[in-house]
Parts: sequence; structure tokens; C-alpha cells
Amino acid sequence: MLVHVKFPHESFNAAVKEGTVGKKIQNILDEIKPESVYFTEYNGLRSAVIIVDLPDASKVPGIAEPWFLEFSACVEFHIVMSPEDLGRAGLESLGKKWS
Repeated sequence: MLVHVKFPHESFNAAVKEGTVGKKIQNILDEIKPESVYFTEYNGLRSAVIIVDLPDASKVPGIAEPWFLEFSACVEFHIVMSPEDLGRAGLESLGKKWS
């Protein structure tokens, strides 16, 4: 699962000024144990792009809530596939069935 976290300026700036931003981010990452994390800009906002293993939907709050509560962040979840996953998707048979 790809998780896109978008940080509002106000809460993130406050954490930067307080000197707590690094600790807050590290605590969340230690808790959610992502496979990979990248920080970037997205539409003018500080953002994180995070890859997590999400075995079932009941795990969504455990990933999203820390970002909501610590930063009032917007959190989006997107299903992603590896090339191997896409190869097993049966696109050829779906194309024949729905054409």
C-alpha cells in the first residue's frame, strides 16, 4: 500500500519551531514500520510517500491516526502492485472477457 501524507503548514511549522518534528516523525515510523519512506513536496505542501504492508483494512487507523493526531495531516491510501503482481492479474483474459 502506498500512503501519501500531506502536512499542513501550521502544524508542521509549529513542530519545527518547537524542535519536536524529528522525534514525532521517528516515533510514528517506528510504530508503523514502513518498507520505505520518502519525503517530498506535493502541491506546495510538505509530504511523505510511504510504502507499508497492509494485510487487512483494520490496520488503516493504526497507520493514519498518528499522522492525523500529531500533525493534522491529510492521509491517502493507494493500492500499488509490483510488476509480478500485475503479471498475475490476468489482464489478457480480462481484456478478452470485457471486449
